[in-house]
Amino acid sequence: MKLTRRKFIKNMVRSFLGFLGLSGLSYYYAKYIEPDLLTVKKFSINHSKIPKSFHNVDILQFSDTHIGFHYDLNKFEQLVETMNQRNPDLILFTGDLVDEPQTYSFTDRLPALLNRLEAPLGKYWIYGNHDHGGYGTEKIYEVMSRGGFTLLQNEHTSIQKEGESFTLAGLDDVMLGRPDIEETLAQRSENSFTLFLAHEPDIADQVQRYGVDVQLSGHSHGGQVQLPIYGYLVTPPLAEKYVEGHYRLPDGMDLFVSRGLGTTRMPYRFLCRPEFSIFRLKSPEI
Repeated sequence: MKLTRRKFIKNMVRSFLGFLGLSGLSYYYAKYIEPDLLTVKKFSINHSKIPKSFHNVDILQFSDTHIGFHYDLNKFEQLVETMNQRNPDLILFTGDLVDEPQTYSFTDRLPALLNRLEAPLGKYWIYGNHDHGGYGTEKIYEVMSRGGFTLLQNEHTSIQKEGESFTLAGLDDVMLGRPDIEETLAQRSENSFTLFLAHEPDIADQVQRYGVDVQLSGHSHGGQVQLPIYGYLVTPPLAEKYVEGHYRLPDGMDLFVSRGLGTTRMPYRFLCRPEFSIFRLKSPEI
């Protein structure tokens, strides 16, 4: 009998749970300890098109909080404080704020916490599949807007500093939205350094054809559970080729994929700590 993808994933999950069952300590670690072991990934982005005024500018990316699924607002408040301590110049959220918008009990606390995040060059976000899912499109937009974030949905903007600028573009979610790469980059100056936000990383194979310099993504959770030798236990659709970290694509585009912060489907992280990322821009003119 042919083994379907769904059955394969279920078998792998059962195998992992059996693996954890061999050791109560392993289970406890994966469910209660590692999901709280927040890490900060630091990268330098060196590019000939980065203007002089943006040298040493810090961009903070966070992704996939999945609030409501074993990630509550107390944890999110701690995250906000930790991110503010990094004094980012620009903050970017790459999707999946709440795990199930249709069942989550929204309060004023969530937009208030988002509003506490500070970045002099602005705060921007894009939709993830969970943001569109469960009829959450309008609600998540309302929460993020009240939190001081600007949505980029198949559009781009110009980030300005001391009379110079670069292009920040955001794609609608690939799985449940209406993504349009051409529309997103329409009338963009090709000479402008372009930073592209896309929730699902595997779309990078298409994005790189448009002269984009850097893509930031999430969605993968880094596999969420990694096993020695085997590697990633489960990766979601459109995050199966590019799962975590930095990739240099054939056309010269750099792709960075975040493991994200929360969990989904399974409340475990194993050998795959949650993270947010800081990118320091480097200009060749300095």
